[in-house]
Amino acid sequence: MSDMYEAYASALMDTFGKPQLVLTRGDGVYVEDSDGRRYLDLLAGIAVNALGHRHPALLEALSRQAGELIHVSNFFATPAQISLAQKLQEIVGAEGYDASSARVFFTNSGTEANEAALKLTRLHKKGGRVLALAHSFHGRTMGALTLTHKEAYREPFEPLAGVAEFIEPEISALEAAFDDNVAALFLEPIQGEAGVIPLVYGFMERARELCDQHNALLVIDEVQTGMGRTGRWLASSPYVKADVITLAKGLGGGVPIGACIGIGAAGALFRPGNHGTTFGGNPLACAASLATLGEVEKLLEHVNEVSAWLTARLEEAGYAVRGRGLLLGVEVADSTAVRQELLSEGVIVNAPNPTTIRLAPPLIITAAELEPFVEIMSRRAAEFQGEK
Repeated sequence: MSDMYEAYASALMDTFGKPQLVLTRGDGVYVEDSDGRRYLDLLAGIAVNALGHRHPALLEALSRQAGELIHVSNFFATPAQISLAQKLQEIVGAEGYDASSARVFFTNSGTEANEAALKLTRLHKKGGRVLALAHSFHGRTMGALTLTHKEAYREPFEPLAGVAEFIEPEISALEAAFDDNVAALFLEPIQGEAGVIPLVYGFMERARELCDQHNALLVIDEVQTGMGRTGRWLASSPYVKADVITLAKGLGGGVPIGACIGIGAAGALFRPGNHGTTFGGNPLACAASLATLGEVEKLLEHVNEVSAWLTARLEEAGYAVRGRGLLLGVEVADSTAVRQELLSEGVIVNAPNPTTIRLAPPLIITAAELEPFVEIMSRRAAEFQGEK
């Protein structure tokens, strides 16, 4: 395997550092590295592989679509593209929106979906202020980067083309920031990259009230939380309804695709020539997404049941757990060390902040498949929690 690491270092830009593993295949909730060792995948490509690896429905859809059309550009439409847009209308309708007023713009990623949303805010109120939350993450392209709070991500590339005004995710800070010049507020229902931190109670409802009062767009980034990850289609919908929703990650089950959905007036802001994409909404990605969503639809209750079981077992072992569905943050003393120890025991997680490991496994995972992870966490609880 050392040869592969050397080849990686000599061929790829040093953007991600040395990879933890070289993975060669996957099956269900497991992956295998180039030495043939199997790992329980509790990260799923960072909340992407909703159906795990090599799911038959996804493979069949990709094979069938590849035999018909892979790419045609957006000079033309395809049945897969139209059907997926209608499916997303159906999904937002199931979450309490007016489905008939929803309009979809397809992208290749969550970052691009947020770029599209940022453009919509300019069309909505030209020159207006854009608010985002401290600890937010909305992507790393030059536009989306203006919405991402972490200074280390932004500083090397400044000056940026405008930067959002970052406010603490507290209701008092939200109220103090708003006036009639605010064009939009971007938020994540659960701040995944910050450490799986849900917004405080009442924050989203107050955000909706202030956006209505000041004619601002409420843009909800459901890139990580959407499409079944939290046990429902949209994590935010029990609390508020957005003007713009951005999606990606689990939307394609591992195939790159994103979506920016405008509701009502926000869905009518783009006119021909305002925006574009070569690959966004290509038939292969759309077919993959349709297959993924068809399977996820059957898994929503399962996600909630497994989440409740896993949370209870981890809490019994003394861990503090936060999040919803199968997007969970587990408090530990040293997340980087715990991540590495779990990897040595054959379990993949990641460490979004110094004291949290993030769990975002495939939505198909069962309690039986999670049992070995729970056993490790229980057996090493004192060590992982920093107790002597």
